[in-house]
Amino acid sequence: MNNIILIGPPGVGKSTVGILLAKCMKYEFIDTDVVIQSSEGKHLQSILESLGIDRFIKLEEKYILDINIDNAVIATGGSVVLSSKSMNKLKEGGKVVFLNLNPDLLLARIHNLNERGVVKQPSQSFYEMYNERLNLYRQYADYEINCMDLNHNEVVNSIMEQINRDD
Repeated sequence: MNNIILIGPPGVGKSTVGILLAKCMKYEFIDTDVVIQSSEGKHLQSILESLGIDRFIKLEEKYILDINIDNAVIATGGSVVLSSKSMNKLKEGGKVVFLNLNPDLLLARIHNLNERGVVKQPSQSFYEMYNERLNLYRQYADYEINCMDLNHNEVVNSIMEQINRDD
């Protein structure tokens, strides 16, 4: 399959970059958070609060495992790397791109952290969550794009350059 899967922490711009990348490549765009919200009829935060972290990750995994598409850009939730089943399924379907950005800048972008459906322990800081996932993002990524000082279009161009270099 020829999908491009965008992973990374909350606030890095996976959805925005995904939409732009899909247009450039003439691919379909899927935002897994939107799929979950639409299917469940609730916002992510409500789902997370009612299920708890472990059951939310299982629910997210269920939706990821149901994806059967080709030629799509898939923007995932930041917690997708917490499920090896989800990540193995996504990797089977295409190239995984880790969008990375300094956690201070991520926090500056996120104004509604506690309402956004971010999967983290209540006692866990954003930095602890970021550091916990960083190695997982890198483990599953085929490419890592440092988004520092890049606008969304420049991130798209960087992704296209990386992918085209390998083709």
